[in-house]
Amino acid sequence: MKIVNRQVSELIHAEYNPRQLTEDQHQQLKDSLTRFGFVDPIIINKHSERLDIIVGGHQRGKVCAGMGNSEVPTVEVDLTPDREKELNIRLNKNSGEWDYDMLANHFDTEELMEWGFQEQELGFFPQPEAEEDDYEIPDEIDTDIVLGDLIEIGEHRLLCGGGQGVAGGRG
Repeated sequence: MKIVNRQVSELIHAEYNPRQLTEDQHQQLKDSLTRFGFVDPIIINKHSERLDIIVGGHQRGKVCAGMGNSEVPTVEVDLTPDREKELNIRLNKNSGEWDYDMLANHFDTEELMEWGFQEQELGFFPQPEAEEDDYEIPDEIDTDIVLGDLIEIGEHRLLCGGGQGVAGGRG
């Protein structure tokens, strides 16, 4: 792979590019480019029918140009128009899932939020508060529960199965 610095003004945005950024995402990308520089080159097509069309990196190019940079690193590919469109979508769609345990164990939550995560992505869902009359808690709990017993708690039913009894019971 050969990286070539190109003038932003020479690059042509694909007319079909479906990606867009919110203001917050734009700021996150700008912060990243400011902090780390341009570490992910723009992918451009060198096919004769699509010469200098951006395949991947439209938003990085826009943000970079908006920051006053006239040059960006690029990588050239030679793709037919159909393959170009496919790669454009795949570059934006082919992303893995987060391992939230790894995020929780190895990263600071405030930093993750600062780097672009939203609360709902990190599992900070507000828990609905139960109303006092939603259910009744019995004064005594029957510990002689056996396999197959059906326990009713308000509108809920619990069918007991497996195990050797309840905690503190006949284990």
